[in-house]
Amino acid sequence: MAAGRLNLEDRQAIASGLAQGRSYAQIARQIGRPTSTVSREVSRNGHRDYDAAEAHQANRRDGRKRVSATPASGTGDVRDAFISELASTLAATGMPRMAARVFARLATSATDTMTAAALVRDLGVSPASVSKSIAYLERMELVERHVEPGSRKERYRVGDDVWTRAIRADSSGHASVADVAQQGVAFFGEDSPVGIRLAHMSRFFGNLTEQLRGSGLAAPTVDDAMTVAAALGHTQHRMTAAQLVSALGWTRHRLDAAIRQLREQPVLADPFTVHENDAGYRLQARPDRLSPEQRAGLQKQVAPTDDR
Repeated sequence: MAAGRLNLEDRQAIASGLAQGRSYAQIARQIGRPTSTVSREVSRNGHRDYDAAEAHQANRRDGRKRVSATPASGTGDVRDAFISELASTLAATGMPRMAARVFARLATSATDTMTAAALVRDLGVSPASVSKSIAYLERMELVERHVEPGSRKERYRVGDDVWTRAIRADSSGHASVADVAQQGVAFFGEDSPVGIRLAHMSRFFGNLTEQLRGSGLAAPTVDDAMTVAAALGHTQHRMTAAQLVSALGWTRHRLDAAIRQLREQPVLADPFTVHENDAGYRLQARPDRLSPEQRAGLQKQVAPTDDR
């Protein structure tokens, strides 16, 4: 049985054996090595992405590190400390610990992309741990997967707009919570204790969704939407589309765009909402802003008025 470290030919034989679906024991017999040697080699460098040349280079780098008693500089130690700190901070926000380590390593990669095998080697973890973490990070849209041209090898990277995409993906969950909570308001009744709690819940997650998805405050229609809300608040009367168009000096198309913006982003008129029916548009207080007791108390303080 051969002695000493694995050489490049050994690693090429391991890569070939893995590609053919052979067992560690079969590969070990072929190269004259203990099965445990092959197992450790593959575990350190990734099973699915095992690359003989890359594994050999990594082993040579590790060998040089062991030979050198005193590093030329502390740059590597500082980098490792930063990666550890970044991973710990991300984990504290709720990200799984291993996924945080994988993300931190990808985010600090000097080569922009890394293979799963490189992550396994650098982090000193199992291929299964890296695979599971990558799957989680992809679901959260925190990493991107790329395949090298002319190769089946997959590489991973942290995209430039990763946080924008991650927030938008997360906002879809908030929108679902808001929708379900609003259904609960209709089921339990808006004046019931449960309905009031669910209304607050729906409003919170609805507003959060709008903010996370990007309010588009630079859009001209946003200014127009707030102008419509201000106009209805100023007149305190129900107004038809024709009346609004005439009073504001707009085209009907511009008014329709502003009304549509108010429907899509009701937070623009908060704490009011634009109520519309066949008779026109009217500004009214959002029902979830006041409790039933508060509404009853206000009604006692003012005389009944006609529906303007």
